[in-house]
Amino acid sequence: MAQPDSKKIFFENLSGAGKAIAVLTSGGDAQGMNAAVRAVVRMGLYVGAKVYFIHEGYQGMVDGGDNIEEASWESVSSMLQVGGTVIGSARCKEFRSHEGRLQAAHNLVQRGITNLCVIGGDGSLTGANLFREEWSGLLKELVEKGLIEADAVERYAALHIVGMVGSIDNDFCGTDMTIGTDSALHRIIEVVDAIMTTAQSHQRTFVLEVMGRHCGYLALVSALACGADWVLIPEMPPEDGWEEKMCQKLSATRSRGTRLNIIIVAEGSLDRHGKPITSSFVKDLVVKHLGFDTRVTILGHVQRGGTPSAFDRILASRMGVEAVLALLETTADTPACVVSLCGNQSVRLPLMECVQMTQEVQKAMDQKRFEEAVKLRGRSFENNLRTYKLLAHRKPESELPVSNFNVAVLNVGAPAAGMNAAVRSAVRVGISEGHKMFAVNDGFEGFYKGQIKEVKWSDVGGWTGQGGSLLGTKRTLPAKHADKIAEQMRKYNINALLVIGGFEAFLSLLELLAAREKYEEFCVPMVVVPATVSNNVPGSDLSIGADTALNAITDTCDRIKQSASGTKRRVFIIETMGGYCGYLATVGGLAAGADAAYIYEEPFDIRDLQANVEHLTEKMKTSIQRGLVLRNENSNDNYTTDFIYQLYSEEGKGVFDCRKNVLGHMQQGGAPSPFDRNFGTKMSAKAMQWLSKKLLETYRRGRVFANSEDSCCLLGMLGRTLVFQPVVTLKDHTDFIHRIPKEQWWLKLRPLMKILAKYKTSYDVSDSGQIEHVIHTRPKESDASVAM
Repeated sequence: MAQPDSKKIFFENLSGAGKAIAVLTSGGDAQGMNAAVRAVVRMGLYVGAKVYFIHEGYQGMVDGGDNIEEASWESVSSMLQVGGTVIGSARCKEFRSHEGRLQAAHNLVQRGITNLCVIGGDGSLTGANLFREEWSGLLKELVEKGLIEADAVERYAALHIVGMVGSIDNDFCGTDMTIGTDSALHRIIEVVDAIMTTAQSHQRTFVLEVMGRHCGYLALVSALACGADWVLIPEMPPEDGWEEKMCQKLSATRSRGTRLNIIIVAEGSLDRHGKPITSSFVKDLVVKHLGFDTRVTILGHVQRGGTPSAFDRILASRMGVEAVLALLETTADTPACVVSLCGNQSVRLPLMECVQMTQEVQKAMDQKRFEEAVKLRGRSFENNLRTYKLLAHRKPESELPVSNFNVAVLNVGAPAAGMNAAVRSAVRVGISEGHKMFAVNDGFEGFYKGQIKEVKWSDVGGWTGQGGSLLGTKRTLPAKHADKIAEQMRKYNINALLVIGGFEAFLSLLELLAAREKYEEFCVPMVVVPATVSNNVPGSDLSIGADTALNAITDTCDRIKQSASGTKRRVFIIETMGGYCGYLATVGGLAAGADAAYIYEEPFDIRDLQANVEHLTEKMKTSIQRGLVLRNENSNDNYTTDFIYQLYSEEGKGVFDCRKNVLGHMQQGGAPSPFDRNFGTKMSAKAMQWLSKKLLETYRRGRVFANSEDSCCLLGMLGRTLVFQPVVTLKDHTDFIHRIPKEQWWLKLRPLMKILAKYKTSYDVSDSGQIEHVIHTRPKESDASVAM
């Protein structure tokens, strides 16, 4: 789609011509590093810069020679789906010395490199900043030793540094997610899901030890994602006497009929006195006090391995492009920055501010200021801990507030992975708030038929990892059955509604809002939590279930491309779901390294198809062996998947052959991804707390009466915040015929996908630019917006 002229890509003022950029990976490896390297190389070449690999991290920079190699477009082909880092990473003692850095400077100047993109943890980035600060002094020293010409000092006066954080621990302050964290969570959750089946068979307790020597993010989020009974993390050591409390909790869980217990321990866990809490210590404790059959599983380096998740590929690709933009825009006075993720937006932060805050966390932990350590970790970490405590630890009946409110929760629309995690979260938060929770089976169809029952805390145990919708879900809208639904609401005295679903859920609340004039029963607080693989609900950048679908698409594309390895050149045409929304095709295409993605939102004609075929033919004639083209199912009535397949087959004769694949409902199935489990859990918890607040506000003279527009809302993620928006205000932002929002943020990713596939295109840089300060990345919490 055409971009406004003011936002077009920067060939005039941001050309990379004459510049040399080097990319290196340093410290521990992380899945997604290769996607970041690929994005830096291709974006760098796209803007006309020379790009170099530095193999083996800082060691390669010090050693020079073949370790610093010029990169080409083809040299980063087929690396998107590979885990680890193909350019190597190594710890380097020499770089810590002045002599080592002097040698590194010499090796860079010899090749005219003054722009460094460093992918690593806080140690690697701190080292890069020190190198930058010493740069001019190092060049003068090289001149004095006669190793470089005197004019080189002026020509290469400043070293520009941009960092990307690659670390599975997610231990770097200033960013919500580091490259590799989501993939590590995938590995952990795969193991936990597998272990739960054997634990259930034998009524066992499993103690899982995950990585995180100084940071408990992996332990905490995986505990939230699998509904673990207990979690131990370094930032928040348990209170004295925790051993007895944990055993009581495990015993109480078993007494309610549960056949297994899961305890997750971060490898760096300590008690309040600084004594390590090991997985074997926890096992012995459970065996001694409860006599449960208990086993230990230490995941170790499995967490670093495997292919990167869709989230990590997209994150790394976006960060890699942003890093090149930052290098092109930097001046001698610009501080070294790190590109990071805040909510759903990429931001640039001063590198040393982030490093200092990261070090502050460790200081706070060393000085036993644990509450402060949690706050310094950032809003995402704090929110995760608060939500885990709320959902994992049931308060005794005597401590629960008594609200006398009845809240119904239901699923509407097509099933989406993560719906069950959202229902579990709603039920448990509701019970914690003192409400009676009712589950409605089969959406509004079940509602008018009276398929409603009270649901207790233990009824939703083990729901987090289940795919589909355990409550059952239908696309039936409420308007036709409004009288019967009102009757059921009267019968069960329903005071609030939480609807988890896709576009139908949004339409349902619009219908119920309109029916308030006729039926007083609908004058209650109502909220929609978006859950659909299509990600087409207005008022939210993301929906529960979309990440799981993206991973299904990405995994399938990887396998399909691999099936062609060793054969002649081949192009695959893949059809994705999404209705008229091109989110899955576009973002799946970016994650899988597609050459093109056809969607309804960006109209195309036969000339575009012909240009794509010619472009792919040209690439195939050089060295690319496999091509990938995605098509959204409703992108065009006439240019069907069969038509595109036949066109590519005919036009590619003699150069490549073609295969097609319709992915279908496999995109809706499977266990939810860690992201969807946690997103569903947190969204639903937030929605339930909002309902509680609205119930208190609208309770008058012994009954709830809510007829204002702001009592019927949709909870959506917009940029960096979670926002409650009245559904009626979203009507103007919705294309009801095609069931999509009129504006969609992800369309800005399409040029990025095209650039990485070697197309000349315009790129919107309006969101790029100013370096922010770490402290300013926290949105203020208000009634309407709460940070994710």
